[in-house]
Amino acid sequence: MPAPTPPAYAPPPAPVFDPAYQRRLGEVARRERDRAGAKLWRADIVGIADFGRPSSLPRLHFVNMESGSVRSFLVAHGRGSDPEHDGWLKYFSNASGSEATSRGSYLTCEWYTGKYGTSIRLEGMDRDNSNALDRAIVMHPAPYVDQAMAAQWGKIGRSEGCFAMAPGDFNEALWHLSGGRLLYADRISLV
Repeated sequence: MPAPTPPAYAPPPAPVFDPAYQRRLGEVARRERDRAGAKLWRADIVGIADFGRPSSLPRLHFVNMESGSVRSFLVAHGRGSDPEHDGWLKYFSNASGSEATSRGSYLTCEWYTGKYGTSIRLEGMDRDNSNALDRAIVMHPAPYVDQAMAAQWGKIGRSEGCFAMAPGDFNEALWHLSGGRLLYADRISLV
């Protein structure tokens, strides 16, 4: 007898990318860019991972600081941040072995080839993510970040604390976010 087919999960409708949310992303991007100051090599684009949204929705935003435009993508959070695997980040941690996502500002560094192919090293710039290099917290592509998976299950897979993106979207990070730019992670919204 074949295994039963799981019921299709209808994710909540994606909120309209309203002007108030876009303004909020711009405010956070400016605040964190200014706070990072001379540590940044490039300040034209700021990445914001809004872990106040479920993993089924685009929550990694690339904010263009010149035009104000925003591009958004799916991004995974760590297993230790969502032990029930319900698609919502519940805990941040900077501890080694936690497999959790850390909050705070990161400097995007060089590309390297790792377990998931070309990846971007991240240097934590805050006390809450100061162990990023030691924990090997990076940006990388991963097959468990997939829009079809989000549509079917209402969530995507989890990382070991890394910022994992869909393989088809990851070139956007390579070209537009790497090379000394800022990636900021926290809960920005509640949906």
